[in-house]
Amino acid sequence: MNRIKGNNKAEAKATTKRTTNKKATNKKVLREKPADKSTEKVKAVDSKKTNVKRKSLGSKRTEKEKETKEIKRTKQPKEVKAPKTSKQSKEAKALKTPKLPREPKKLKQPRQPKELIGELVRERKERKQHMEKKQEKIIDKKKKNGTVKIIPLGGLDQIGMNITAIETEESIMIVDCGLAFPSDDMLGIDLVIPDITYLKNNMQKIKGFVITHGHEDHIGALPYVLQQINVPVYATRLTTELILGKLRETGLDQLVKTNVVAFGDVVDFGDLAVEFVKTNHSIQDAAALAIYTPAGTIMHTGDFKVDYTPVFGDPIDLQRFAELGRQGVLAMLSDSTNAEKPGSTMSERTVGKTFERIFSEHQHQRIIVATFASNVDRVQQIINTAAHYNRKVVVEGRSMVNVITVASELKYINIPEGTLIDIDSLKNYPDEQTVLITTGSQGESMAALSRMASGMHRKVHIHPNDVVVLSSHPIPGNELAVDKVINELSMQHATVIVQDTHVSGHACAEDIKLLYSLVKPEYAIPVHGEYHHREAASRLAEEVGVDKDKCLLIENGDVLTITNTNGVTKAEIKDHVQAGGIFVDGLGVGDVGNIVLRDRQNLAQNGIIVVVLTLERYSGHLLAGPDLVSRGFVYVRESEDLMEEARVQVQDAVDDCLVRHVNDWGKIKNIIKDSLSDFLWKKIKRNPVILPIIMEV
Repeated sequence: MNRIKGNNKAEAKATTKRTTNKKATNKKVLREKPADKSTEKVKAVDSKKTNVKRKSLGSKRTEKEKETKEIKRTKQPKEVKAPKTSKQSKEAKALKTPKLPREPKKLKQPRQPKELIGELVRERKERKQHMEKKQEKIIDKKKKNGTVKIIPLGGLDQIGMNITAIETEESIMIVDCGLAFPSDDMLGIDLVIPDITYLKNNMQKIKGFVITHGHEDHIGALPYVLQQINVPVYATRLTTELILGKLRETGLDQLVKTNVVAFGDVVDFGDLAVEFVKTNHSIQDAAALAIYTPAGTIMHTGDFKVDYTPVFGDPIDLQRFAELGRQGVLAMLSDSTNAEKPGSTMSERTVGKTFERIFSEHQHQRIIVATFASNVDRVQQIINTAAHYNRKVVVEGRSMVNVITVASELKYINIPEGTLIDIDSLKNYPDEQTVLITTGSQGESMAALSRMASGMHRKVHIHPNDVVVLSSHPIPGNELAVDKVINELSMQHATVIVQDTHVSGHACAEDIKLLYSLVKPEYAIPVHGEYHHREAASRLAEEVGVDKDKCLLIENGDVLTITNTNGVTKAEIKDHVQAGGIFVDGLGVGDVGNIVLRDRQNLAQNGIIVVVLTLERYSGHLLAGPDLVSRGFVYVRESEDLMEEARVQVQDAVDDCLVRHVNDWGKIKNIIKDSLSDFLWKKIKRNPVILPIIMEV
């Protein structure tokens, strides 16, 4: 035995083969061969495996393999047993053979799916524990002495242009950055964006923008502001994509860092941190913000409603609001838009029933639905109803197309295949088989519905058989524009439906009280609304237990400072910073101010008179004129006598200046303006813009 094991493997194999073929051999040899054969077979298999491993890995044997081989070399043979018969050998072989291929099966893990799920659960649990520890660490800051400043730069006493700065000793974070649409007296103005002078003066402290949702009054000013303050932007998924779409239009998408944040995540800004909390609104992925500061936790609700049955996604995370309330909330900045409306806001799903009824009652007419471009859930319900009645859907309006494209890419909206068609294909289908989803529900002059109503749309014309559904409620200030569109549609004999076609995206009184009851803030700071909206929200906070003296109605630009000293808090307005609106006119930003607006209003109301005269350079004698040119003042052909009298008045004023040797052209212009203005006011009670022009020869 020792001799065989001392030879190489080839000799052992040859010896084993010769011994097997011989029938009459020594008894001792016959008794020893089976053990050798079994041992050599195991060694051959091990050798083969080792060679395969060597070829596949192309590396040296591991230390474990060396140890295994060394053990096998020194291993003593088992006790010699009697030889087995051929039948017994076959049975033994049948029993032993399956063991060799079973070795790789040991690597398989039948319970791998369960273990994988367990691993995911463990990771989620660990992440939750990590987030909780991080939150606890951040929340502990409120137990220390600290101060926080709340500085609204827009969004108060108005609808739109929401932007608020939260400032500590080391950091500033900015909540939202929206725009406002111009009022009727802002002639020629396209947009209004917030004045960020204070932020530019403290740029070194700014950590980033945190956005609650993707409406224009919360993200619309970002392309303008980020050109001056380039800091990271943090928002949820859909909101981030809408922001990126705006940044691409201005070429900022490669320059600004955007970050997608999931609900429950905490973004750390040093001595500030913010957690995103799930809410509901008229656009998906809306979030409230739990802002952790050294003075305590500040809750910013953003725009919200309580919807237990949303069309897409989960309901508002009331549990998290309650948890934050138990932990302690210093102040809550709450949406106030619907604070004057009693009850609770209806679920978005209720509008779907109205659409079902409208489509059922008008199966032989074309249906045009105007709604907010950002209301993806509303569009989804319209598409679902259209598909149920086998209608093709056309989406019209630039902003509507952009939002639906983004939502479709993110799988936030499901459009059945073959339902959506291009507007150019509309003529290929009969009216009763089509639905148009369009912008213009607020009566915007250049929106798609307004152009259809006025007959200016190039591809869609209103027919007497059409049914137009206005699926929105007029924003305060837009009532006249909406009425104008309805009148124009009615003049073309279209049926206009406005009843029960809209539910608000803002919480009504009972929903606001519910949130105050869960959060239990020490201070209530109503935001996002006109003064009477915020005052109503303040009364609601009082009803659920907030101290009346701690319901604060601050104004844009106020610096509200809240100090926490050993658990005793104090809030006071210590300063006021520059705040207001910056006008955007075409490509010009800020070059139009109140003086220009006042001139535009004066021009629009009273017109202009241009006085032109020519003086000799050295002597100052009047060589030509004065001539009067009028625009928007009177119709000259019907007012020739008035214009002649005005010319004579200017002539007398110029002659008086020459007699008194007044050579300063500035003084001469002022004398002409005052003289002509007094004459016109006494004559016809009008005050046009007067522009004297003196030429020198």
